[in-house]
Amino acid sequence: MKNILVLSMALLSFLVKAQVKHFDFDSILCVLDGKVIKNSDVIRDSLDHIVSIKSVKIEDIQSLRILKGKAATDKYGDAGKNGVMEVVLKKNTPVDNDHKRDAIDPKSTQVWELTPNVISAGKNPAEPPSDAIVLFDGKNLLEWASESREEAKWQVKNDAVTVVAGTGAIKTKRTFGDVQLHIEWRTPAEVKGDGQNRGNSGVFFQEKYELQVLDSYENVTYSNGQAGAIYKQHIPLVNVSRKPGEWQTYDVVFTAPRFSQTNGRIIEPAYMTVFQNGVLIHNHVALTGPTENQGLPVYAPHEKGSIMLQDHGAPVSYRNIWIREL
Repeated sequence: MKNILVLSMALLSFLVKAQVKHFDFDSILCVLDGKVIKNSDVIRDSLDHIVSIKSVKIEDIQSLRILKGKAATDKYGDAGKNGVMEVVLKKNTPVDNDHKRDAIDPKSTQVWELTPNVISAGKNPAEPPSDAIVLFDGKNLLEWASESREEAKWQVKNDAVTVVAGTGAIKTKRTFGDVQLHIEWRTPAEVKGDGQNRGNSGVFFQEKYELQVLDSYENVTYSNGQAGAIYKQHIPLVNVSRKPGEWQTYDVVFTAPRFSQTNGRIIEPAYMTVFQNGVLIHNHVALTGPTENQGLPVYAPHEKGSIMLQDHGAPVSYRNIWIREL
């Protein structure tokens, strides 16, 4: 029922915009992850006859079908995240050219059957909601391991976990795709070094896409490597860094990249939206590949990955880490 409703809405919206005059053939519309596929030969043959329409009625739909897995890839070259959905209109479907958009019954576009899950919000923005996975609550590192999947050796003290230089990065035992992440971090109060050598660490999504952690309070470095930068790809909109030794927050929405299941090509890049200390610093920016220190980013197919915290030699601390799978 959910897929039928979603597809019906998508079809109605598309046909209104496409302005189809009349169908005297079985018109097939394919939708991949909610988007009309325009480059398929099957679709192109059908759309060649599209001329003019103001609206279409749901009752003119003859059938709906959802293709998944091999059936979808064999026909369209890709299965998508939710499969490929096909709709076939009835033959010789008449359409009234004088039927205006504002004449459509508003009730026909109301969705009642689908309702969002009900969760409980935290008492403040830093507190995890009821559906969050708490990755670190100040007590232990049970959710974490070293890069080699051994016991994490960072120091847990005073409700925080601090980098122990030379022990390597730590990463979550669980792997994730699309997520909302809340994490709080602090660079050392005692300032040592400058540029990239001052309170350096990083938060990696899927172990590949780094959101830079750095003491960027009155500390000059390259702009796409400062605190809040998506390392060497996106400069933060503003520098909202607090003083050394003060706790700071990142709230991140990360959308994982999508790859073709047949040939591994990139279908959709990764995206990030980031708030630092409550201030928007990245607004749904696209990543051009994994963040690299040397060389240019290039996408390669991969599955879900861990959240990873970097050991860059500085005693950077973290606390109150929670995540929501999207």
